[in-house]
Amino acid sequence: MNDLASETMTASSKSLGLDFNTPALQRKRRIRALKDRMARWAVSVGGLAVLGTITLIFFYLAYVVVPMFQGADLESRKAVQPAWLSEAGAPLLLTLEEQNQMAMRLDQNGLVQFFDAKSMQAQTQVKLPLPADASIVSVGQDQPGSNRIALGLSNGQVLVFEHVYKITYPNDVKTIAPGIDYPFGDAPISLDPQGRALDHVGLSLNAGTLMLAGSTGAELQVLSLGREENQMTGEVTLSEERVTLPQIAEPIKALIIDPRHFWLYVVNGRATADVFDMRSKTLNGRYKLLDDGKLDVTNATSLLGGTSLMIGDSAGGIAQWFMVREADEKSVLKSIRRFQLGDSAITQILPEERRKGFLALDAKGNLGVFHSTAHRTLLVEPVAEGQALAALSPRANRVLVESAGKLQRLVLDNPHPEISWSSLWGKVWYENYDAPGYVWQSTSANTDNEPKLSLAPLAFGTLKAAFYAMLLAAPLAIAAAVYTAYFMAPAMRRKVKPVIELMEALPTVILGFFAGLFLAPYVEGHLPGIFSLLIFTPIGILLAGFAWSRLPESIRLSVPDGWEAALLIPVILLVGFISLSMSGHLENWLFAGDMRGWLSNDLGIPFDQRNALVVGLAMGFAVIPNIYSIAEDAVFSVPKSLTLGSLALGATPWQTLTRVVILTASPGIFSALMIGMGRAVGETMIVLMATGNTAIMDMNIFEGLRTLAANVAVEMPESEVGGTHYRVLFLSALVLLSFTFVMNTLAELVRQRLRVKYASL
Repeated sequence: MNDLASETMTASSKSLGLDFNTPALQRKRRIRALKDRMARWAVSVGGLAVLGTITLIFFYLAYVVVPMFQGADLESRKAVQPAWLSEAGAPLLLTLEEQNQMAMRLDQNGLVQFFDAKSMQAQTQVKLPLPADASIVSVGQDQPGSNRIALGLSNGQVLVFEHVYKITYPNDVKTIAPGIDYPFGDAPISLDPQGRALDHVGLSLNAGTLMLAGSTGAELQVLSLGREENQMTGEVTLSEERVTLPQIAEPIKALIIDPRHFWLYVVNGRATADVFDMRSKTLNGRYKLLDDGKLDVTNATSLLGGTSLMIGDSAGGIAQWFMVREADEKSVLKSIRRFQLGDSAITQILPEERRKGFLALDAKGNLGVFHSTAHRTLLVEPVAEGQALAALSPRANRVLVESAGKLQRLVLDNPHPEISWSSLWGKVWYENYDAPGYVWQSTSANTDNEPKLSLAPLAFGTLKAAFYAMLLAAPLAIAAAVYTAYFMAPAMRRKVKPVIELMEALPTVILGFFAGLFLAPYVEGHLPGIFSLLIFTPIGILLAGFAWSRLPESIRLSVPDGWEAALLIPVILLVGFISLSMSGHLENWLFAGDMRGWLSNDLGIPFDQRNALVVGLAMGFAVIPNIYSIAEDAVFSVPKSLTLGSLALGATPWQTLTRVVILTASPGIFSALMIGMGRAVGETMIVLMATGNTAIMDMNIFEGLRTLAANVAVEMPESEVGGTHYRVLFLSALVLLSFTFVMNTLAELVRQRLRVKYASL
């Protein structure tokens, strides 16, 4: 075919006396063909590079995010049976210090043995100053993170001590010197006046006041001790106050004191907890801990911060309880969530010192790793055969287990226990909250508070901001695009279209700055005028159009066809001036001079100065050029033959617009809306500066919001690289990318369907 065309062209050129096959022209054609191929390859490589880059970004985000959802890993070291262990008494307590280099063991004879946590070799040995006729009956520990320990003795006394570790650097070698301190003196404190053995003991130190609680059978004893130290002499003076509380009816199993000294939790009977209000010295209530009457409570302790109680039962279950304020302002103890380790009794619960996680050990020697807020079971693994005693390091990365006369060290890798599907997207009942909720609060004053990393309010805020922006931008941009492309005079269109498209070049940080510092306070002070403007502007335009249609034909024909829109400029300016000028008078007449107060007090609608209305106005202004430009090109590119043919068949211009032009241009208009939506979803600076960045889930147009993009921009600089917060921010970016990808894919499918459907027009 090509040869035939070449021969035909050659024959034609010869008949005309032209030669198209000269060496120069052949060389020119070869160069042009080479340029075409190079351009085609460049475009193909560029397109593939863009796709490859997006794919690499997706996989990199996934690479950073995936480790959060992996469970814990436990690596065992060889069990050791040191010589000193065979000579020691039965263990009562094991602990590990911060650096995981030194461990402590307390036995029933009151002997404290410090030893190397790696080699298990004995280091320092301390004999506690117990009375000659007394023995240790019970052990109580202060809140996680504290080294204070109370020993309940057989003579009704309590010995309080702390294990401390002093770090020195002799000859530039790090040395840890363990020891025992007695903050309230080395003499035991009398707790039971009758000198009976203390079956259980609890303690809590708050602002220099030590509260001790002990029990003998069903009888409860509580003592408050104040400690004052003379700054000149160093002399310590103790003051005692005995606290009288209603007595318990059944034998006591555990005593836990709230670190603020608000509540005393007394676990008694088979599965009952009596909660005492220590401020009023009254019984708050008696609560049933287990629904199954055949089960018993076998272990109880508090989590980091002392707000939550972890209750272990004889069937391997662990329940989390904490005080909740109800509608009548009364605080009650409620069961929040439950975990299951196995089918054997829980013998020990070890709370972490820096997170809301905990470990649990059962009677069969199974060890479980859990996190309370995420409601997540990260690991269940056997570590001993039968009964065992365990210790968890302050960094929660080492576990020490004593079983059958042997010590075993375990390495625990559990970097991101706070993350689960429910904690990210579901309602979570956080400590000190009255009900479950969606909360984002990534930072707090201390580690006692739970990490609140719910992405739900951020995703909601993203869609809320985009919704109100599109609510303003979509009708204005589409209507403007249709008018300029179909009705407006070409000369006027050549002036209007570039001006609107030039708006896209305005930096969004300028718009955000303007919205936050000027628009937000102006809207707050002119609420009636703003709403009057939104209501009266379309009414004014309709009235102006009606009045124009009633003018004499000679006047109407004096304006060139397609230039009528220019007459609306003074109308809109006049309506806007009147509406905003009357704002103060309308507020005085209708809302007693305070529309914001009327909204908040009479209607119960909260009002924030930087709210979704401000975002809708500012971001809508930023999105309009995107939607307008694409939609206008789509409408203008509709073949004139379709328009003229419709008019020739008797259709009016409006019928031609609605039944021919818009339908033919609908794929392009839909694409414009989707691109505008994508721009609104990914916008950062405007929502960052004009929303107040409050991560709440409320569709109220007068409330603020926080978007995923703004949250990443605000918190990424302060996040720890590789930490949970850091990875959750990357997850936010992955959610944004996935949302954009899904939205664009659906938009393309709809666009193709519209193109096929209306291709026959």
